[in-house]
Amino acid sequence: MREILRQFRLVGKPTLSLIAAEFFLQLLNASFYLVLLIYMDKQGYPDHEAANFVSYRFLGVLLTAVPFGLWIKGLRLRPFFITASIVTPILSWLVLYFVEQRNEDMISLMLFFWGISFNFFQVGVLPYIIRQVDERYQTQAITLNFATWSLSAITTGLTIFLLRSINPNLFDEHLVLQIFIVLSFIGVLFAFGITKSETPGFSQDRFNLRKYDWLPITKALVPTFIIAMGAGLTIPFVSLFFYNIHGLDSEQFSLVGAIANCVVFAVAFFIPSIKNKFGYRTAVPFTQGTAVMMLVLLASTEWYAHLSIAIYLAVFFFIARQPLMNMAQPMTSEIVMNYVGERNREIMSALTSATWSGSWFASSIMFKVLRENGISYASVFLITAGLYAIAVVWYYFLILDYENMEKKKVDS
Repeated sequence: MREILRQFRLVGKPTLSLIAAEFFLQLLNASFYLVLLIYMDKQGYPDHEAANFVSYRFLGVLLTAVPFGLWIKGLRLRPFFITASIVTPILSWLVLYFVEQRNEDMISLMLFFWGISFNFFQVGVLPYIIRQVDERYQTQAITLNFATWSLSAITTGLTIFLLRSINPNLFDEHLVLQIFIVLSFIGVLFAFGITKSETPGFSQDRFNLRKYDWLPITKALVPTFIIAMGAGLTIPFVSLFFYNIHGLDSEQFSLVGAIANCVVFAVAFFIPSIKNKFGYRTAVPFTQGTAVMMLVLLASTEWYAHLSIAIYLAVFFFIARQPLMNMAQPMTSEIVMNYVGERNREIMSALTSATWSGSWFASSIMFKVLRENGISYASVFLITAGLYAIAVVWYYFLILDYENMEKKKVDS
């Protein structure tokens, strides 16, 4: 606890306001992750149709992330955080309304705009932290930023489990999602608390693409693309895997998700110490590589799902995988932001967001096609594991290149 409080003090009040605003927005994101697809399934939409709806969220980000990243270069980011904190919950409410009305076109349209609105917040977070936080404490600030997802997933998962356990008929998936939509509006108050005296960063020639350093940007973007393609085949649909293969309903999967994210949250604050002790070269490949092994073992549980032990092993492998993969993310994000250099950070953040969403859009379509053709969840997850393994190797060589760059700076 003392370590957590110490890191909170280091990053400063404006960044804490940003992180608090993101926490309440992530409550909404986490509730959609845990419950929305199961809710759609119970409303009569098979998993491949639900995947098609979800793909529009990622399409919205894909089409707008890069223009948005170019636009915000040199601008204050506070207005975008405030806008996203207001608009995203409203769009979430409309998504639920049109699911209930079974209006497929409007579901797709609302999720498309949902992705754009949520991206208004996400693209600006890392550039804001890099601008505002002392370089000595950037790892702590980035770690706290990533921890908001874990903490929100813990809160959401436990709340859903408790409400559904008390009265599953009253607290159905629809009402539970509405509760989190209301709670997410609290983030608006914290968004207004972000400092107005903000360092805007470079603004010169932000729309001149020739002014960016495309070689390091490309090198840094490739492993992100590979991981995003793999993750898009698996992460959005894990709830369906547990529901359809192992029979876990929304409240049970929410509890599993909460436990997994408790572990993620607990280890997140040791990431700076792990990085300092072992260095990027050891810490990143080890955590990512072990996470890939856990994913392979999770996929294999479908092959013996008829055995009573399968569900317990699936839960264990899922919980073990989560902290391992999430431990690497703050470290790889810090490497990437410093590797591409100061004038490339906004465009890198935008390209990263576009890459994730574009890959998840493509992966959602791939998942739809694979499932329509009877491909098992296990096979889909193993494709993800193979892509992850390639990305782990790429990150290792990127880290070596980054360390050589830092050494040359010191020597000169």
